[in-house]
Parts: sequence; structure tokens; C-alpha cells
Amino acid sequence: MRNYQEEFEKRVAFIKGKLEESHASGIVFGNSGGKDSALVGILCKAACDNTVGIIMPCNSARNFGIDKVDGEELAEQFGIETRLIDLTDQRALALENLASITTPNQACMTNLAPRLRMLTLYAVGASENLLVAGTGNRSEYYMGYFTKWGDGAYDLNPIADLTATEVFEFLRWLDAPQSIITKAPSAGLFEGQTDEDDMGVTYAAIDKYIMTGEATDEDKAIIDRYHSRSEHKRTFNARYEG
Repeated sequence: MRNYQEEFEKRVAFIKGKLEESHASGIVFGNSGGKDSALVGILCKAACDNTVGIIMPCNSARNFGIDKVDGEELAEQFGIETRLIDLTDQRALALENLASITTPNQACMTNLAPRLRMLTLYAVGASENLLVAGTGNRSEYYMGYFTKWGDGAYDLNPIADLTATEVFEFLRWLDAPQSIITKAPSAGLFEGQTDEDDMGVTYAAIDKYIMTGEATDEDKAIIDRYHSRSEHKRTFNARYEG
């Protein structure tokens, strides 16, 4: 049986070590109301009392509804300081300004919110000497299901090695809010959006493939395609070395 207490203690020690190395005063993370941010928030709060969760709704009604409510419930249960900023106007202004130099396509518009959120987190972090905690899991990383320089940016990530399935299991052990554990994973980028619908494959199938190499032909084709096409997200930018 998995020793979650030991894992919890090791991850908390990892966070404390990064804080000590950087001489930071605390941690800031995006409290999205989702499973990954919930686990990161719990771990960071256990490691450092000065942990701030920022709720950042942006355009999507879900952001202002269930995601906000779940984020607030998590913060209340685990004593995490919470702040809220509405990024809807910033997104609209960015699109308006961009229209003067280009025609924003769907990829551009989809990635705007994650990048605005990361801009916000690093602005808070710089202003208050806080490290930015990442909230991406191993499954998302393998699939490239994250925004480069958006939710893929961070100073430390205490759950980067955990699959989505393992994150759910960890949250159950921690007795996190059931609403977070049971709702369909979603970046909340637009109405009705879910991760699994976007990718066309379940996290259960992705995690099985990562851990065992086993998958149906259809799932394997999807997973391999996503992994291959997103390789640029997992490598440094090309640099001329001379």
C-alpha cells in the first residue's frame, strides 16, 4: 500500500528546501478550484504558512461559478489565504490591442488566459518575494496539455511526478473537498470544456500507458500524437551556441 504520509512529508520537505535556497518569504499559486492546484495548495500551506492562492476567473462562466466556489472551499478547509482578481477585462484589452497587428486565431485566444494568469502570479511573487508554485501533473506534461509560458511556468512544482490518477488518490487521502475530486478535470477555458473531451482520451488511459505502456490502438495513437507534437514544450528553446 502506498505510504501517503511519507510522500506528504517528503514533498513538504522539498518545498521548504526550495524556500530556504531562494530566501523567499512564501509561495503563491493559482487556485483554480481543480485537483492539481488543490494538492499543490495543501502541500505548500503545510510547508509554509505564508502561502497565497490567487483565484483568477477569466471570461468563462465556469471560472466565476463552480471553480471559484471550489477554490474558496479548499482555501477555507486548509486555511490558505485567498485573493481574487478578474482577468476578463485584461483579456479583452489584449485581444483589442493584438487586433492592430495580427488576427488572433483560436490557439492564441485559448492560451491568453493561462499566460495572463502566470503574468499575475509572477507579478505578485515579485512584489512580495514569493515563489510561484506550478500545478501541472505528469500526465498533462506527457501529453503537452499545458500552455508554454502559461501554466507550464513555475519556480517549483511539488506534484510534477504524479499522474492525474495519483493526484486524485492523494486528494482522497488528504480528505480534500469531494466537489474537487469528483468533477471532470477542466482548464475552464470556455463553456463546457473538459480536458478529456479536448484530448479525445481519458486520463485513466493516459496514466495506464505512462505506467505500463499498455493501451488500445486508438488510445495509443492519440497519446503518441499528442506527445510527439508537444515535444517543443518539454525542451529548451533553440539557442545558437556559436
